[in-house]
Amino acid sequence: MDFPALVVIGPGRPETVLDAYRCEPVQPGVYHAVPGLSMRVVVLAELPRTRATLLLRLLGSGRLLREALADLAALPDDAWEKSVAKPLLVHFRLGGQEPATDKEDEVSAEIRAWFEDYERKLRAEERKEGRNEGRAEEAARAVLTALRVRGITVPDVARERILAEKNPEILERWLERAIVAASLADVLDDLS
Repeated sequence: MDFPALVVIGPGRPETVLDAYRCEPVQPGVYHAVPGLSMRVVVLAELPRTRATLLLRLLGSGRLLREALADLAALPDDAWEKSVAKPLLVHFRLGGQEPATDKEDEVSAEIRAWFEDYERKLRAEERKEGRNEGRAEEAARAVLTALRVRGITVPDVARERILAEKNPEILERWLERAIVAASLADVLDDLS
């Protein structure tokens, strides 16, 4: 069983640490200490600007953080990195601590604007889902009304199935069938 590694993350190159522990580079921005010492040193400023290093680069400051924020913003809206990073960025960067410099204030403002945009998109998506659910419920009630007008008895199990259906295409097909149906089996697919 491997011993857990100590990982030291720093914004710049810690020459004293790298020399004292005879660290060797294993990939850009990542160093391993002497054999037998499970220690890694990650130099944020040396990490390549790739998606794989994005979350680590968000730990940086100044230019490094601004670049990482730009890279995060450029990802698709459904990127997993956004769902992980945005709440953490907002919490840690805007958690009531006053920025030390104007540049940090700019970054905080950028994160705040970002988060507000994220929340707007989330609310819009929730409204859309709510409208779709309302339409589905309305369509399901139309199916039940058509069946009642046709004089077809709908058992509770079938009623629940119709009301639970959220796919508008299926509900539309059921409604078309219900208008001319002679029985419930004529309306619902694979009625069992």
